Amino acid sequence: MTTRLTGILASVTFFLAVLCGLAFLGTAVTHMLDDGAVCVQTDFWRNASLGPDGLPVGEGVKASSSAARLCQDDPSPGQRAADLGGRLPWLLFGALALLLFSRLLKAVLLRGPFTDVVAHRLTLLGWCVAVGTPLAGLVAGWSQSWLVGSMAPIVGSGPTLSGPLVLVLAGLAAVIMGRIMREGVRMREDLEGTI
Repeated sequence: MTTRLTGILASVTFFLAVLCGLAFLGTAVTHMLDDGAVCVQTDFWRNASLGPDGLPVGEGVKASSSAARLCQDDPSPGQRAADLGGRLPWLLFGALALLLFSRLLKAVLLRGPFTDVVAHRLTLLGWCVAVGTPLAGLVAGWSQSWLVGSMAPIVGSGPTLSGPLVLVLAGLAAVIMGRIMREGVRMREDLEGTI
């Protein structure tokens, strides 16, 4: 394993984790101090027919809506918090996952790839991704749903998921690989003890 490449990758992922953390804090602070409009996009009215004067289309063409953008000029604190809830969970998740990945690479660099510490950190990273992805998606999706419901009560709000949920599979694969590595480390230690 190339230690130079691993060291560079560990440094880059740590830098990206810090960058995501700073973006999380900066977005939270600047957005809460902002007094501008809050906007959200919804696909509740997808495939809704537009009026005859809605779009300049050719004869015989039917126009339908794919998404609607709703903006509140003077948002309530709850609407502002819900707008933040749609943005911040993914930044926090990214910062945490990148930090754990950086620590995993540092352990590989210092102790080698097939050690108990690396197996433990890989399992921890896997659980973070497997649990954090749907959790961040639920917070972000529900916040957006509530924000849409607060601006257009006809839509309503409820628990929804957003984001790339396929990351759950990657997280579970990392958990399984961490467990396999841990068993391999134990078998190697048993063999070294018998020789």
